[in-house]
Amino acid sequence: MSFKHTRDFDKPIEEIERKIEELRHFSPNGTGAYQEEIRKLEKKAEKLIKDIYSNLTPWQITLVARHPERPYTLDYLNMAFEDFVELHGDRLYRDDPAIVGGLARLDGRPVVVIGQQKGRNTKQRFYRNYGMPHPDGYRKALRLMRLAERFNKPIVTLIDTPGAAPDIEAEERGQSEAIARNLLCMSSLKVPIVSVVIGEGGSGGALAIGVADRVMMMEYSTYSVISPEGCAAILWKDGTKADLAAKALRMSAPELKKLGVIDRIIKEPLGGAHRNPRKAAENLKAALVDALDELSGTQIDRLLDQRYEKFRRIGVFREPGT
Repeated sequence: MSFKHTRDFDKPIEEIERKIEELRHFSPNGTGAYQEEIRKLEKKAEKLIKDIYSNLTPWQITLVARHPERPYTLDYLNMAFEDFVELHGDRLYRDDPAIVGGLARLDGRPVVVIGQQKGRNTKQRFYRNYGMPHPDGYRKALRLMRLAERFNKPIVTLIDTPGAAPDIEAEERGQSEAIARNLLCMSSLKVPIVSVVIGEGGSGGALAIGVADRVMMMEYSTYSVISPEGCAAILWKDGTKADLAAKALRMSAPELKKLGVIDRIIKEPLGGAHRNPRKAAENLKAALVDALDELSGTQIDRLLDQRYEKFRRIGVFREPGT
């Protein structure tokens, strides 16, 4: 059990789990005088996890969504999909490692999968640009989407990014145009599309692969127009007020389900996906299979109409003078 990335609200749980680990050290074969005490502590830890994780604040949910041990796109590709074959490059500039995608099978069904990929260590994070794609990444995603349409295969996208790359090279290569073109193309693709926010869903960087017939979120993921720190810096000129910004942004899965931005919340294992990645992958797979089964019976013209209406319904506005 790793205690390397414990959040402040997890510390009471960590204290109990450390005690359990110590007692197990003296009972390596599951026998001995400490087994009853271990069982009592395990029940206590389970209750504490339930109590804490059922009352997380929006900022605490953000920290869980960013947990370094949380499953990333490649983890889910290994655990929830079969026969994944990665395809590289945008055929225009280069291959962007922040976007991974290719052909796979989901419960035997051929699909095209695209997702953002963060890194586990410093070297990987640098290589993947912390999961922040450049325009070439979004153009690679678009190429794969068109490939899916050509061969009539459903598309699954896994969203996990703080946002699109904000550096000068991204702007020089047309970041905004690449994102806008993806939005336009996805709105009219003649195949079913399912998107899942598995960690962070940040701004246009997330939306660029998120125009879908079904949009779902993992239970402790976030989806917003800006990060809480960025929002706090703009509104209050103080990035330390991120907790207030997280609450104002209404970026958690329950809030967004209530607002009609997403269609379904995918349950995570007790204490978050990082505590049991394989169970999280099983839950994700089941939700994806359900969504694709439902969409596969819909005629394509009706599917496109429903996709259009889905995004038109999001938001509230008033006519002048009303």
